[in-house]
Amino acid sequence: MSKIHLIIKKEYTERVMKKSFILLTFLTPVAFVAIMLLPSIIMQMQDQTEKHIVVIDRTGLYRDALPSNDTYTFDFTDAPAEQVREQGRGDKSFTALLYITDNLAENPRGATLYSERQVNVDLKEYVEHLLGKRVEEQKIEAYHIPGLQQIIADSKADLDIATIKWGEDGGEQEASAEMALVIGMVSAMMIYIFIIMYGTQVMNGVMQEKSNRIVEVIVSSVRPFDLMMGKIVGIALVGLTQFLMWVVLTLVLAGAGSVLLGGDFDPQSVQQLAATPGASLTEAQGMAAEVYGMLASFNWVQIAILFVVYFLGGYLLYASLYAGVGSAVDNETDANQFTMPITLPILLAIFAALYSVRSPESSFAFWFSIIPFTSPVVMMVRLPFDVPGWEIALSVAVLVLSFIGSTWLAGKIYRTGIFMYGKKPTWSEMWKWLKY
Repeated sequence: MSKIHLIIKKEYTERVMKKSFILLTFLTPVAFVAIMLLPSIIMQMQDQTEKHIVVIDRTGLYRDALPSNDTYTFDFTDAPAEQVREQGRGDKSFTALLYITDNLAENPRGATLYSERQVNVDLKEYVEHLLGKRVEEQKIEAYHIPGLQQIIADSKADLDIATIKWGEDGGEQEASAEMALVIGMVSAMMIYIFIIMYGTQVMNGVMQEKSNRIVEVIVSSVRPFDLMMGKIVGIALVGLTQFLMWVVLTLVLAGAGSVLLGGDFDPQSVQQLAATPGASLTEAQGMAAEVYGMLASFNWVQIAILFVVYFLGGYLLYASLYAGVGSAVDNETDANQFTMPITLPILLAIFAALYSVRSPESSFAFWFSIIPFTSPVVMMVRLPFDVPGWEIALSVAVLVLSFIGSTWLAGKIYRTGIFMYGKKPTWSEMWKWLKY
C-alpha cells in the first residue's frame, strides 16, 4: 500500500507542477467569467452618442410614429432632400436623413435612410421598429372595426405557468423546469469532458513510460497492478484539485467582476436591459429575486456530492480501460483502434442525456442512468428533477461494482501488455491475456 501511495504522490506532484496545468487552471475561470460578463461589458461599451436624424415625410403620416429620446432625435422638415444634404455636408449636423415618399402600408419600400457614412444596424433596426408599429396600426384601422386594435391586444396570450414544489414538511417553493434542464446539462457535459480529458491522460502516461522503457525500472520494485492503480488515483486527484480550483477562482473572479462593473452601473441601464419594456427598476430587482428563489429550490448539496461521486466513478471506470489500452500499444495509431470501443459508450451517454433531460422519468432515462458506462452523464441530467433515492443508490452501487470489475480485467491486460514491445496487439491476444 505504501508503494501505491508513492506512485500516487509522484503522479500528482508531476502533473500539478506542470506549466500547462497551472495555465489551464487559472486561465479557464478567467475565460468563463469573461464570457459571463461579456454581455454587460458590451452593453456598457456601446455607442451612447446622440443620433440626430432629419426626417422628410412627404405623406404626413409618420410624424407621431418617430418620438425622440436620449439616444435618437428626430427633426422633421419640408425642405428638399438635396438642400438638406448640402447643409449636412458642411457642418455634419445630422447622422442620417430619413426620406419617406409613400404610404408604407401600401409600399413597404417607401422609406429610405441616407447618410454620408454607412448607417449602423442599431439605427436601421430602431427606425424600422418604430415605423413598423405605425404601419401595423394603419392596417388595423383600414378594417374600420371599432376597437379592433384593442381587441387584438387583449386576445394575445401571455402565459407564464408557475411551477411549485411541495416539500416534505408541506411547504411550497417555486421551481423552474428550464433551470433544472440547464443545471443538468451543464453538470453532464462537465462529467463528460473530465472523463475524456483525464482518462486519456492515463493512457498517454502509460504509453510514454512504456515507450521510454521507464516502466521496466519501476516494476522491478512495484507490482504492475499497483503501478496502474497509483497512476489512476493520482490523476484522479489532479482532476479534483483542478475542478475545485476552477470553482473557487470562478466565484472569486465573478464577484470581483460584478463589483467592478457595479461601479459604473447606471440604474437606468438596468431598467432598460434587465426589465421588460415599461417595467420599473423595482420589478427588475423582483425578477432577480425570483431567479435566486428558483436556484434555492434545488438540492445543491446533493448535486455537488453526487457530481464528485459520479466524476470519480466514471473516471475510475474509464481510466482503468484506458490504462489497459495504453499498456497494450506502443503508439497513438494503434491506440486509436482500441479506444474506439471505449469512446462510443461516452458518446452514447451524451445522446441519451439529450433525450433524458426532456423526459427524466422515462424507462429510457432510468436504464441509461443505471448502466455504468452511461450513468455518470445521464444521472447528472436527472438529478435536478428529484430522482428517487433508491435509483441513485442502485446507480452508484452498479458503477462501483463495474469499476472494481473493470480494474481487475484491466489489471490482467496491464501486467502482460506493459512488457510487450514492437508487436501490434490484436483483440484475440488481449483476450488470451485476460485468461492468463
